[in-house]
Amino acid sequence: MFYRTKIRDHIRIPPKLFGEPVPEALLRMIKEKYEGYISKELGVVIDVVKVYDYKEGIIIPGDGAAYYETDFEILNFVPEMKEVLIGRIRDIAEFGVFLNFGAMEGMVHISQAMDDYVQFNSKEKMIVGKETKKTLKIGDDCRARVIAISFKDITNPKLGLTMRQKGLGKLEWFEEEAPKKKSSGTKK
Repeated sequence: MFYRTKIRDHIRIPPKLFGEPVPEALLRMIKEKYEGYISKELGVVIDVVKVYDYKEGIIIPGDGAAYYETDFEILNFVPEMKEVLIGRIRDIAEFGVFLNFGAMEGMVHISQAMDDYVQFNSKEKMIVGKETKKTLKIGDDCRARVIAISFKDITNPKLGLTMRQKGLGKLEWFEEEAPKKKSSGTKK
């Protein structure tokens, strides 16, 4: 889920930025520190939205930089169990499908790709359903549910996904299955 989160932190402004207006220098340093930051609590920080307030800076002896207690807002993505996400297939391997959600990536194990026996076609790098003949290939947009979240390696968090449940899978499948609208015109 995407959030706008308000944070308070002490931001270090190095002496080389002392000539810039404080709000601009703060925003620059907050972006440098937080954009792309990953943690279990904040998920993935996508952007620093705005600086709200800051207190008078203090200089710590021996450092030379100014430190400002600052309130600011970030845009962050925190995956949640059972959340349904829409992503694009980035890669397909013999063991599963890799979906990109922009902020993060997740994997759908081959057994969770669709509610059908599936085969991996290595030549065309696609998965084909045995009975339904449905296919998954690189570039397809899909809807998947989060079934596992791991921040064990903080630099590379992992999402486990499923597309076997009703309403999940390749978006085109739902367009094909949608009932055709009947004409509302009247005959005379």
